[in-house]
Amino acid sequence: MSLRDPHEPGHYPTCPFLALTGLYCPGCGAMRMVNSLSHGDVGAAFGLNPLLFLLLPVLGYLWVRWTVRAARGEPMDSVLFRPWPVGVFLVVMVAYWIVRNLPFAHALAP
Repeated sequence: MSLRDPHEPGHYPTCPFLALTGLYCPGCGAMRMVNSLSHGDVGAAFGLNPLLFLLLPVLGYLWVRWTVRAARGEPMDSVLFRPWPVGVFLVVMVAYWIVRNLPFAHALAP
């Protein structure tokens, strides 16, 4: 049970980018996705922000790696922080941002 349900309007502020432009940003739907995932509704979670949903294992890996290295007193590093993976990530993020706002891609909208 949630104290505040992000699926109900008025409980949380609207995304500033959405409020200003009427377009979805790459993060739109993320809070509702996490809420749905935490309540076991995997299908709804995927539908709210597919890109972030697919990135969750990568983010989990990076968090575990950071935690282990911090416990050992080592600095954080990963092949994922090299220029080409970061560049690929940025290209995918911008493409997702654009495509999720096109009329034919309404399935990507939160």
